[in-house]
Amino acid sequence: MTEDWQNGGFGLYIHWPFCSAKCPYCDFNSYVADKIDENRWVRAYIVEIERTASLTQGRVLNSVFFGGGTPSLMSVSAIEQIITAVRANWSCANTIEITMEANPTSVEAGRFVGYKDAGVNRISVGIQSLNDDDLKRLGRLHTVREGIQAFELAAKTFEKCSFDLIYSRQNQTLIDWQSELKEALTIAAGHLSMYQLTIEPNTAFGDRYEKGLLKGLPTEDTEADMYFATQEIAANAGYMSYEVSNYAKSDHESAHNLIYWRYGDYIGIGPGAHGRVTLNGTRHATETELSPLNWLKSVEQNATGETTTVPLSREEQGTEFLLMGLRLSEGISPTRYNEILGLTLPEIAITHLADLGLITANEDTLAVTPKGRPLINGILRELLAD
Repeated sequence: MTEDWQNGGFGLYIHWPFCSAKCPYCDFNSYVADKIDENRWVRAYIVEIERTASLTQGRVLNSVFFGGGTPSLMSVSAIEQIITAVRANWSCANTIEITMEANPTSVEAGRFVGYKDAGVNRISVGIQSLNDDDLKRLGRLHTVREGIQAFELAAKTFEKCSFDLIYSRQNQTLIDWQSELKEALTIAAGHLSMYQLTIEPNTAFGDRYEKGLLKGLPTEDTEADMYFATQEIAANAGYMSYEVSNYAKSDHESAHNLIYWRYGDYIGIGPGAHGRVTLNGTRHATETELSPLNWLKSVEQNATGETTTVPLSREEQGTEFLLMGLRLSEGISPTRYNEILGLTLPEIAITHLADLGLITANEDTLAVTPKGRPLINGILRELLAD
């Protein structure tokens, strides 16, 4: 019997929670630590791999993603041991994508060949900006030159490469961003992730913003202009916006992230990692200990780092399916939504949104238009309204 998750695939996310420094805009579960017992961490990851694999026997694993934090701070040996354990515990697709996030410092970039030999075949480099002053403001430890050199090395080493950029930065104008993006596209190797700077609570930027100390942020109109300029410039360079913040040439899309957006199943291992796993026909939401030390102790003492495994109602699954799938340019299947929830999408809302030019819809696909993408949250609310 086919289960819904098979429409999206099956992936594994491994969270390494440590960084060299905490960026002021970052609200991820990441920490700076003086000493790390890497062998102890590797043993804990392998325990979790074995436990979760025992629950999902018979599945084919489509992707592995090392995220963080900064997983490229891990040794080649650690990555190799973890990948070896993954392959020993699941059947892996011939096309399995194994991605690692990396920072463009010379120490980490020097490990690229070792990571490739260990089994990593896709790298995502956190360049973030092509402006040295802005890199300093963002708390980054590399220069523009170091970022470009690291990415060029990555592009020579791995089958697929990506890098991240942040726009809507302090004192950044539309012309500044257009120029920077055009330069970035001359460096890119098939994939770009471009995120608008958001000021999150409980971050250094969030604290400064609350105190009125974060000056020079673009207006909402400028942010919108930057977003639409990003769409146009990237498309002219052959990079299609396959997801709201992600741009790729054909066959360079992130296989792992597509599992999220297509509402497949994924296991989350490591401090603060989340998962969606179908067990005995029911999709569950999983969460793990946030604290690295507590997670490590829990795995060692209880043979699990999970804190909760909660069955999701059909309504919750339907909402998540829309929330994730509407981010994709390919859109979602209304038929699949009906099969998940047992209800159809409201025709009145669909007609209204289509008349406004915010979505396109037929029996097979409902997709948000480029015009509608900045308004996805509003579109979602209207589609879910009683």
